[in-house]
Amino acid sequence: MAHLPVIIGMGGINPAGRSSLHHAYRRLVLDALGEHEAMQTRASLAALMGLLKQTGGQWCDALGTPVELGPYLHALDPALRAGTLIRRLENNLFDPQAVPYHKRATLQAAANAPISFLLRTQHLPDAVPEHWQLSGAPDGLVRVQVQGSLDILTENLRRSEVNTAGQLPSGFDPKALYPSRNHPRGLQMTIFGASDAVQSLGIDWDTLLTHVAPDQIAVYAGSCMSQLDFNGNGGLLQSRLLGKKVTSKQLPLGLAEMPADFINAYVLGNVGTTGTQVAACATFLYNLRQGIRDIQDGSHRLVIVGASEAPITSEVMEGYYAMGALASDEALRELDDVAQPDHRRACRPFGQNAGFTLAESAQFVVLCADDLALQTGASILGAVNDVFVNADGYKKSISSPGAGNYITMAKAAAATRNLIGERGLRERSYVQAHGTGTPQNRVTESHILSTVAASFGIDKWAVTALKSQLGHSLASSAGDQLGGALGLWRYGILPGILSTERVADDVHTSGLDFVLQHRAVGAQGMDAVLINSKGFGGNNATASVLAPHVALRMLERKHGRAAMAEHARRNEPVQAAIAAYDEGMTAGQIAPIYRFDHQVVDSDGVCLSGQSLHIEGRQTAVNLDLPNPYADYCD
Repeated sequence: MAHLPVIIGMGGINPAGRSSLHHAYRRLVLDALGEHEAMQTRASLAALMGLLKQTGGQWCDALGTPVELGPYLHALDPALRAGTLIRRLENNLFDPQAVPYHKRATLQAAANAPISFLLRTQHLPDAVPEHWQLSGAPDGLVRVQVQGSLDILTENLRRSEVNTAGQLPSGFDPKALYPSRNHPRGLQMTIFGASDAVQSLGIDWDTLLTHVAPDQIAVYAGSCMSQLDFNGNGGLLQSRLLGKKVTSKQLPLGLAEMPADFINAYVLGNVGTTGTQVAACATFLYNLRQGIRDIQDGSHRLVIVGASEAPITSEVMEGYYAMGALASDEALRELDDVAQPDHRRACRPFGQNAGFTLAESAQFVVLCADDLALQTGASILGAVNDVFVNADGYKKSISSPGAGNYITMAKAAAATRNLIGERGLRERSYVQAHGTGTPQNRVTESHILSTVAASFGIDKWAVTALKSQLGHSLASSAGDQLGGALGLWRYGILPGILSTERVADDVHTSGLDFVLQHRAVGAQGMDAVLINSKGFGGNNATASVLAPHVALRMLERKHGRAAMAEHARRNEPVQAAIAAYDEGMTAGQIAPIYRFDHQVVDSDGVCLSGQSLHIEGRQTAVNLDLPNPYADYCD
């Protein structure tokens, strides 16, 4: 019997805030929450944004002045809203009003006289051009005379055509939370997000390791754009052109799989399986597919899956703008016929729109085999039924859609039907659409969803799109969507596509119900969600994810009522530990896990025999008595 991959932890950071304990989800539906939950959300955001901290049991503002929590948070509400979700670009990453660039120019000598200028000796080119004539000058300078013309680059500043993005909450700085040592921003976010996921478990990681062999753990995490700021590949490519030196860190820290490497080396000390699949905007689901396969076939019992993407750099935004993919200020003004663009509503999935909105996000989930979850008392947030991946076949344009997403959506719908039945699929499932906010996506994805709905007899399939509030975080985007689904099963509110006032005329609507406003459906009102991703190049993926109440019913059938009662008993202290972690994070008293040069194992720490391998500090050994899947082929 296949193991059911259950979700026992979730963490991360995106424009809505911290992912664990559904804080980011609650920001999305803030206006639909009760007063208690709304206040918890405000407190979490205020802590992230450096506006709230607990000192000596007293709540204090950013300056350390004691405050009365309730009135203070209500007064902060406008600032908390303005500093989260999609909004006008802030200048903490780069100044969109003054983006530096070089412009080519040619200097011509006047009246046949040579071009003449002074230069410090150490600034001379290593290979002085033949048509330069050098002569001495005072104060360590050299006079250069050039006959004819001289090609130069002049320093210039320009205003970014795109001035909106899904940025992390204002004031949140991941590098300030641990010794970041010039790490690229995507890796800073990885440390925070993975730590958040692990600490949200309510079970100490070392305790989990006593139940799992080292080689039964896996980490699948990465980015699709790699690390493109100056501390990563961006600096690697720019440094020499800017007259700077390449550092020893820029190349290795720029690799796309580095989020997984950082989790292994500095958060978990993992020696199990590792890696990432890079699949453009579907990267998170590709990694999720690898993780659940490992658990289903029994080779692994504990897997961390995720992605971290920090693409808000002037170069990346210019690249997507050149493709015509991003919603520029000019396009937004024309769309609404206004003088000032509405940056908050820049992304409008399935409505009249002008392009997608780039975002940054790091999202991680902890998966484990169902028997391990029961054994440890882990909280079950949901379960992953399956993930399907298909390419588009022959293409004219590498970025255009094709047939692959029809296959992934249809398979995901069929797999969902297998577990919750025809009626469950029709009435108690919904779709988290890719929903980028581009004119092409609104037509092509809606046609796919409508076609699948008709094929499965679905008359009114609820469809939502979280990019309307969060923006498009590329590799992490499906992680954002999964977080929204898990939040629904806690608070019962389906987030609406708030930026879209009405569905565009060219959108296919047959069999579909586009959720444009928040909708209360109840915590157990939906049994499953289909999470859809469409990546550049034809990287299509759709996941079928089950609600926790469905997963618990399945586990009771498999393990029996007594086992589930014992799990509930074991879960009580876990829930208490989770609540304590949440309170500590809001109070600003818990730092990310970052274990640099911690319990490093060298060759002396490995003990090897013919039947097992033991690593110093690990209670369980690696079993070398491996089954032979090709026994029937051997003598």
